[in-house]
Amino acid sequence: MEHNSQTIVFGGGCFWCMEAVFQMLRGVLSVSSGYAGGHKDKPTYHEVSSERTGHAEVVAINFDPTIVTLDDLFAVFFTTHDPTTLNQQGADRGTQYRSAIFYTTDEQKLVSDRFIQKLIVEKTFSKPIVTEITPLETFYPAEGYHQNYYRNNMDQPYCQVVIDPKIGKLRQKYAHLITP
Repeated sequence: MEHNSQTIVFGGGCFWCMEAVFQMLRGVLSVSSGYAGGHKDKPTYHEVSSERTGHAEVVAINFDPTIVTLDDLFAVFFTTHDPTTLNQQGADRGTQYRSAIFYTTDEQKLVSDRFIQKLIVEKTFSKPIVTEITPLETFYPAEGYHQNYYRNNMDQPYCQVVIDPKIGKLRQKYAHLITP
């Protein structure tokens, strides 16, 4: 089935949150936290946090489009972060927390444009959507301790206060997309 897979990269605030949400979806083969959208080769977490690399915290989602659609992924993406806040998600502030879609195919670009237009027409958000849509140039995996962060640290206060509500929202709104 690996030959059916595609990769799309999302930035929606802290990559720990995004990784935890997308790891739960059926048809998602893997999720890797990392960095994209900047100018520094092989950046570290501390360099990205300094806001001098241009990179965003992102997740690379490898998925099987015969099981989970791009529309499903976009629906979850736009539900589990605020695409109307520029360079900020909750208490996390800085360009590394920007809302971004880094596409890897022309179809992903078309679907993302169409999906955002639908959100605008339906007035889903009261403020303008500021999500950047850019072709993926390079994805740099984050350091090992950032991978599977939620799964490995569920008892941490950050996970309980910030990530658990996102997981709850996912279960409530998109239970049909979650791996049993």
